[in-house]
Amino acid sequence: MRAAISVINMKGGVGKTTIATLLSQQLARSHNVLAVDLDPQANMSQALMGDAGYRRFLDDKSPSVVEVFKGYQPPGNASSPTPLDPAQVARQILRPQGRLSRQQGSLCLIPSRFDFSDNLRDASTADEQALARFIAHGFHDTDIVLIDCAPTESILTRAAYHASRYVLVPVRPEYFATIGFPLLHRSLQEFRKGNPIHELDVLGIVINNATYDGGNDGGPEKAHAMTDIEDEAAQHSWRIFSNQIGFSRGFPKMMRGDHRWPGNAPSLFRDFENELRDCLSEEGHLP
Repeated sequence: MRAAISVINMKGGVGKTTIATLLSQQLARSHNVLAVDLDPQANMSQALMGDAGYRRFLDDKSPSVVEVFKGYQPPGNASSPTPLDPAQVARQILRPQGRLSRQQGSLCLIPSRFDFSDNLRDASTADEQALARFIAHGFHDTDIVLIDCAPTESILTRAAYHASRYVLVPVRPEYFATIGFPLLHRSLQEFRKGNPIHELDVLGIVINNATYDGGNDGGPEKAHAMTDIEDEAAQHSWRIFSNQIGFSRGFPKMMRGDHRWPGNAPSLFRDFENELRDCLSEEGHLP
């Protein structure tokens, strides 16, 4: 049974893209993963494709999540609009390797473009179910879908909800840590009200950058923030993952696929990743 997860918080700067990107890379070692970049800044796309690969993608005018919302490929090499081919939209990042390799899964990406917001400026005509239909029809062999979301309530948020079974909420333990929680709770409640048979649950809150540069544990400020986070989570009955993600300069290297000198980043991320795997297994989504 496929697990589709939106990584979202209505507050920016909490590490949504980092966590979504690293999860997609790590889970692809053993499962078929589809990463979806729903953020107009396209940071996940640039991380997974690399600078040169992303520039080629833009230069080639290849289809992206923009075309998914349009529902067709505009005229280019062809003389008229053509249907979207999922195999052309989803860029292969990691391919499954041989039996003796540790890499048994795969990773594909539906990339974003910088003109995403411009193409959805008239939100009244945008189809918020387009992404869900595209994934449902074109990616039957996918085990896990990870959607990187923008930190604002918009048509993109509702599109992510339609395409998801779960929501993963990254948060940094700092001042105003929970400012986005009430907004997210209200957003989820409004979506459920309009889509009563769609099950959409908060998988959990993950504490990101739980330690700071030099090993500083955050001191009293982190303690205050954690109290706020725990209180808000209890109010909404949201789980807090017990394994926090500490600070590491190795995370940007891992996002780029550079594993030569990641420092302590893999070990800091692994405990949370394993807890999330266990959580999905308990829900019957992973073997």
